[in-house]
Amino acid sequence: MANNRSAVLLALALPFILLISVIEPARAQKFSVATNLADYANFGTLNLDVSYAVSRNWSVMAGAKYNPFTFQGGELLNKQRTFSLGARWWPWHIYSGFWVSSKAQYMEYSSGGIRSRQTQEGDAYGLGLGGGYSYMLGSHWNVEAGLGFWGGYRTYALYDCPRCGTTRERGSRGFIMPNDIILSIAYVF
Repeated sequence: MANNRSAVLLALALPFILLISVIEPARAQKFSVATNLADYANFGTLNLDVSYAVSRNWSVMAGAKYNPFTFQGGELLNKQRTFSLGARWWPWHIYSGFWVSSKAQYMEYSSGGIRSRQTQEGDAYGLGLGGGYSYMLGSHWNVEAGLGFWGGYRTYALYDCPRCGTTRERGSRGFIMPNDIILSIAYVF
């Protein structure tokens, strides 16, 4: 996997987050931190989304997902490092009700042994669209549900098995696929 690309993307995302945090002093209900419970069901994928309200109906967000885990002695894996930057539009009011989102995303992945012994690893770049609903549980807690798709370009290598290393195919191509099944807990402050 391309560790240099991850470092570059992280270096680009951190100034963006810091810039947003100093544009305006924090006021009530400006920030949100969320974790998607559905991602944990995907072989324990750790995840975090940070959001900042820029107006009554718009928020900007940055997210990361990370899964370093392998199972069954390295024969079953769904590793990933994903970084995203995007925006949400809220028709009624920020952090409540329906929302529509778009984002730019980069993902390093390595998965195999799930449906067959073949393993695929590579990098994917693209844009995503999503939508959902945020239900306010109280003044600081929300539950969010939604779906998202993304498309773009990926480079990949396909191997015969997770541990043997015999390369079957290398290439690059475009893709469109589901990206997010969202069932998140969010803390709004």
